[in-house]
Amino acid sequence: MNALADDLDLIREAAIAAGALAVAEREAGLKIWSKSGGSPVTSADLAVDALLKDRLLGARPDYGWLSEETPDSADRLSKSRLFVVDPIDGTVAYMKAKPWWCVPIAVVENGRPVAAVIHAPMLNETFEATLGGGARLNGRTITASDADTLDDAAVLADARLMEGPQWPEPWPEMRYEKRNALAYRMALVAAGAFDATIALTPKWDWDVCAGALIAEEAGARVSDHHGRAWVFNRPDPRQASLVCSAPALHPLILRRTGPIPLAS
Repeated sequence: MNALADDLDLIREAAIAAGALAVAEREAGLKIWSKSGGSPVTSADLAVDALLKDRLLGARPDYGWLSEETPDSADRLSKSRLFVVDPIDGTVAYMKAKPWWCVPIAVVENGRPVAAVIHAPMLNETFEATLGGGARLNGRTITASDADTLDDAAVLADARLMEGPQWPEPWPEMRYEKRNALAYRMALVAAGAFDATIALTPKWDWDVCAGALIAEEAGARVSDHHGRAWVFNRPDPRQASLVCSAPALHPLILRRTGPIPLAS
């Protein structure tokens, strides 16, 4: 078995165990705090983070670590490989017992994801990919949609943003829906369930890293809203913005988003 397949098995098993722990923690009762920016964090986020760190770094002690719930360390910048983890992506949905939350885990090598899993426990969905190996949902190959026009496209985005006055070129009529977890939004685009997901504000690596590989291996296109490719494991672990779409829609979206400045 090659190293990528070994890493994929490791992170898949860890994600499934993490999802089971998160479900059990919620059923047992959560403690909830607010982070400095106001977003919630629960006792389950911390318990799942500890489980993942123990399992993953226990198996790969030479890998770096980047997680939403672990204080960041510059040590990761010297590592050729690292785990990028969000213990629970979509914490608000998780707290409310809605199904739109997931455990995304990626292995990054030299700035790009090479193995990724997004596990959504309440939906019994496990998305996965390796670089050059395609993308799968519960073991079955998935591909991005073949949509080639934005008219009536199914888009995961904030309708108020998309229909606002700031666009030099207005958007056609599209069908908008919401899902809490960014990683899960990208997985849905990868599977062809939606045609695109768009967000114009910076996104943390742990929210989008696993989704980037799964989407690209399914044939979708991923970039910031100026069309720039993402690079991971940089000192600032954020991407400028998010455009993840069916391949034919990507240039049509960038034509509209390109004039919008990047957030500072």
